[in-house]
Amino acid sequence: MSTKLVIVESPAKARTLNKILGRSYAIKASLGHVRDLPKSSLGVTVEKDFAPKYVVPLQKRKVIKEIREAASKASSIYLATDPDREGEAISWHLVQAAKLDKNDVPIYRIGFHEITEGAVKGAFENPRSIDMNLVNAQQTRRILDRLVGYKLSPLLWKKVQRGLSAGRVQSVTVKIVVDREREIQNFIPQEYWVIEVELAPPEGKGVSFKARLQGLIDGTKLDVCEKREADDIVAYLEKAEYIVKSIQTKNLARRPAPPFITSTLQQEAWRKLHFTAKRTMVIAQQLYEGLPLAKEGSVGLITYMRTDSTNVAATALAEARDFISERYGSDFLPSKPRSFARKAKWAQEAHEAIRPTKIYREPGQIKAFLKPDQLKLYELIWKRMTASQMASVSYDMTNVEIEARNVNYEPATRRPQGYLLKAVSSVVKSPGFMVVYSESKDEDEQGENFVSLPELVDSNSLICLKVFPQQHFTQPPPRYSEATLIKALEQKGIGRPSTYAPIISTIQERDYVHKVDGKLCPDEVGIVVNDILNKHFPRIVDLGFTAQMEKQLDKIAQGRQEWVAVLRDFYSPFEDTLRKASANIVKIDISKATDETCPNCGRTMVIKVGRFGKFLACSGYPECKTTMPYMVKTGVLCPQCDGELVKRVNKKKRVFYGCSNFPKCQFTTSYQPIAEPCPQCGKLLVLSGKSWVKCIACGYKARVAEMESIKQSGTDTITGHIVPEQSSEIAMVSSQ
Repeated sequence: MSTKLVIVESPAKARTLNKILGRSYAIKASLGHVRDLPKSSLGVTVEKDFAPKYVVPLQKRKVIKEIREAASKASSIYLATDPDREGEAISWHLVQAAKLDKNDVPIYRIGFHEITEGAVKGAFENPRSIDMNLVNAQQTRRILDRLVGYKLSPLLWKKVQRGLSAGRVQSVTVKIVVDREREIQNFIPQEYWVIEVELAPPEGKGVSFKARLQGLIDGTKLDVCEKREADDIVAYLEKAEYIVKSIQTKNLARRPAPPFITSTLQQEAWRKLHFTAKRTMVIAQQLYEGLPLAKEGSVGLITYMRTDSTNVAATALAEARDFISERYGSDFLPSKPRSFARKAKWAQEAHEAIRPTKIYREPGQIKAFLKPDQLKLYELIWKRMTASQMASVSYDMTNVEIEARNVNYEPATRRPQGYLLKAVSSVVKSPGFMVVYSESKDEDEQGENFVSLPELVDSNSLICLKVFPQQHFTQPPPRYSEATLIKALEQKGIGRPSTYAPIISTIQERDYVHKVDGKLCPDEVGIVVNDILNKHFPRIVDLGFTAQMEKQLDKIAQGRQEWVAVLRDFYSPFEDTLRKASANIVKIDISKATDETCPNCGRTMVIKVGRFGKFLACSGYPECKTTMPYMVKTGVLCPQCDGELVKRVNKKKRVFYGCSNFPKCQFTTSYQPIAEPCPQCGKLLVLSGKSWVKCIACGYKARVAEMESIKQSGTDTITGHIVPEQSSEIAMVSSQ
């Protein structure tokens, strides 16, 4: 009997669907895209309406053959790739590459935002054809990126250095990071003073509290910018009389955050779990496609994770409300389901928010079946969704204004009438959604610190216990973390849900940006490339233009814009700019000299950037073509010879530590080594996780804090701290 063929992207998704659909369906996985533009050439015929030339990669030919054979035996074909533009394009490429339309059997496109029995069977009951508007939107993005990348990159090779690359969205993202770095470098700190007074009710009743100086008694705001002025005010306040001017208490409510969309999931996973955007999306994909839960088999645990919609299905809302009522009680349930409006004007496909497929599937119940990272991300998604449908936090906010007067004070300047101080108290009356979850804040979003206040009454006098003047200096804006950069990209309309993670990974993999203490900092090569593009290709790196192009792609997806016209409007001025830039850009040498010398000719070795990142090359090129790997010293001796362990990066961009005497000594470890030997056996200690060290020989294990205490106790041989890796120090091994 002929079967119905279902084609998905991954084996994990296939296993989950197989459990739901049963034996009457044959399920094949395409393993992602099966066609793409060629790597060896542009692959776009500009003069023929930008016709793309797609090729099937060698490693996908076997997959295509298997799918074609399965299709020849099927009574119908269902394309069940992911429900977004990329998934639509994969389905279309499958039809073209495997010639599925030549089998004389019906071909259907189905999509579901969660891999559950109800959603999957509902999709099969409502099949459709491939949406060519979505396909063309994806094609247009791919062709735009290919035109920019394959036209600009050779220019950078010629004018700067081989191995460099440029990209339409990548270059804009680097510009955002570079602009922030220059803003930090050009920042001029301004001195200011914060003055607080510790006060208490008379006769020692109640507890003391601090009130902050706001301004003059007439309401004029006061900025204290130098020590002389601060000292003058402190002298006044120390002898002043204090009286409560007003007390205002308001009952306020704070709503929970909406369920996750792609960008907010990536941001919160960075803040709470310190997951990179790439790591977050890999784990989320696993949760979406399905994981085995004992007797349940493979189960899709969350809805589709590439979305910019906060919508939640009515059935999911009802289930969440039932769960909250049963688990936490009716006091934690709002009168009606919550809905959240998206602020971004460019929100695209009408997806659902990211949520658990079943709210009753609590994290603790499936802990035994998930890997630690999977459990952490699932728990984050589960808590966010649950909290989003719970009651608001209710709290009393009390603002107290206090007057300070000193009738006997004679300042050098005119006598002030008095000063106004303010104290704020916040008391939670009902915790609401906070019993489950609270959203984290970014570094530049820290709220006010509230103090506890004793019972106070209008016109009551207060006793001054002490005045605290504090000198401060204004701070520059912080460097972007992955979370704040994703937020900036979303706010500026740069990229879409499926692009945030690859954008941020790409700019780091190409050594345009690196992390310092978890924050993104531009490399020298990134700054040079950014400046060239900024000067000669201002349109390419213009944030407004890039955001407008995203809107054009949205219009193509909606059938409101013709895709070839968009490419034509872009390419004509781009080609003209490219021609002028090629003639005007003066060659720039960005090689960084090191203290190392070439073992073959004695010239200075310099740092270059290639396909796989940084490497050392002889400055005498092309006469001398000696190259060596670029590695960072750790200051730790190799446990097997007299060499030093150095940080290295393989072709897959994975960091490991190996001996500088390679290939003579082939010792390697994936763990970061630390300076001092094991206190038990004297062998190598490495960092294990964030706060533990372990010995690679005897298995000794201790917390970093414990190692620090040993150091502080006076034992010279144990330092316990992690040796910082100084990027300016270069170690070399023999040319490989």
